[in-house]
Amino acid sequence: MKSFLIIGAGTFGHHLCREFSLQQCEVMVVDRNAKALEDVLNLVTSAKIADCSNIETLRSFDIPSFDACFVCVGRNFQYSLEITSLLKELGAKKVFSKADEDIQAKFLLRIGADQVIYPEKDSAKRLAIAESSDSIFDCMPLTEDYGIYEITVPKKWVGKTVVKLDVRRAFNLSVLALKTGEKLRPLPPVDHAFTETEHLMVLGRDEDIRRVID
Repeated sequence: MKSFLIIGAGTFGHHLCREFSLQQCEVMVVDRNAKALEDVLNLVTSAKIADCSNIETLRSFDIPSFDACFVCVGRNFQYSLEITSLLKELGAKKVFSKADEDIQAKFLLRIGADQVIYPEKDSAKRLAIAESSDSIFDCMPLTEDYGIYEITVPKKWVGKTVVKLDVRRAFNLSVLALKTGEKLRPLPPVDHAFTETEHLMVLGRDEDIRRVID
């Protein structure tokens, strides 16, 4: 069973606690505000009221024992920088730090963060992509250029098979699954003929996605 340290019990920290709880992971959550911890007590293994900018406080948590640490503090960016740096100094295996702007990400990465998380930016991008076209129903960005998209079957694809269309070579896309209603069918066979009632889960670049649905 994996164990995680979450520093900051705000909205994002709370969501992490809940999701890790559903995965039956061990979670320690820490916040300077006792009231912020009240709603997560039933989701975590332990909760502590502490100032994590204090190296002795962090040392008492045995940082190397966690599979990953998440710095989810609120608007005090200085506090986030200090904690990220201290976690790496104390031997954290992996540190994920929350950022709101690219300049923050730059500094967090420079002082040792393994990965920077943009909860609001990622949500905004996902919503904007999905709402920008009637043919796109959802999107999970993977990088600046690539993502997994849920789209309608392009009209020119209806009745044709994966192998006949040669989707990967001709369109630079990979069909990961078919979706009919709530039923998902991963990795469709190459002889499957697409229908109008299906949605496709495809991996590719935004520009290639829009080229086939426009």
